[in-house]
Amino acid sequence: MRAWRVTNSLEPLPPAPECAPDVDDDFSGGLDPALWVPHYLPHWTTPERSEARFSTDGEGLELRIDADQPDWRPEDAPLRVSNVQTGTYSGPVGSSRGTHRHRPDGLLVRTETPERLLFAPRSGRVDVTVAASTDPGAMLAVWLVGTEHRCGEESGEICVFEIDAEAIDSRTTARTGVKAHHDPRLTTDMSEVVLPFAASRSHTWTAIWGDGETVIGCEGLVLRRIPQAPDYPLFLLVDLFETGGRSEAYPKTARVTRVRAWGS
Repeated sequence: MRAWRVTNSLEPLPPAPECAPDVDDDFSGGLDPALWVPHYLPHWTTPERSEARFSTDGEGLELRIDADQPDWRPEDAPLRVSNVQTGTYSGPVGSSRGTHRHRPDGLLVRTETPERLLFAPRSGRVDVTVAASTDPGAMLAVWLVGTEHRCGEESGEICVFEIDAEAIDSRTTARTGVKAHHDPRLTTDMSEVVLPFAASRSHTWTAIWGDGETVIGCEGLVLRRIPQAPDYPLFLLVDLFETGGRSEAYPKTARVTRVRAWGS
């Protein structure tokens, strides 16, 4: 995996569109059920395991991992997650049809979920302002993933970022790029980027995609230009994971201050 270092010599991101965004959410009114589903890929598991732990206040959405939170799937333990996503899709129970078949071990639907395309653009721009967790074993991530509701090959992913708590110090290392999954038209292209600040403070990530290119940026600067992009509906996922064994300190938290998005 290549590493990139953020410097002031990087080009600025294009300005946001002048038109009003399709999504502009600071969570001041709570979690909007017309936009967000507070479960992580609920079709591959059961509701009590996929359900997010979270709260909203005047400072945004706080995602939380609690001491009594179950693993997302028993087969994946230890792995706990609190996630919000902009839609759901699955086939019937026992089938392999569903959004984000990201595991190689033969995921099968355990809870049939309706097709809900709350926000699923084919191209566009998202700006997500977050403060990552420094709690041991935690990871904060933002992804755009193919809905797969039309075709199983429409499964590519734009990984806006993945930030491990252990990678945060006075600088931060994050993973970012494109993952092909089951889309033969895409090639997985992930890199590490080194940010010149602690990602535990509030900062804004941007993904712009369409016309065969994906641009990923942070704090107004372009980090990567990738000459490929999914061209089908994508759900937005914002998630806090605990990937290690249980520790003594709970809850583990990360904050999402604002999400703005333009889609087509």
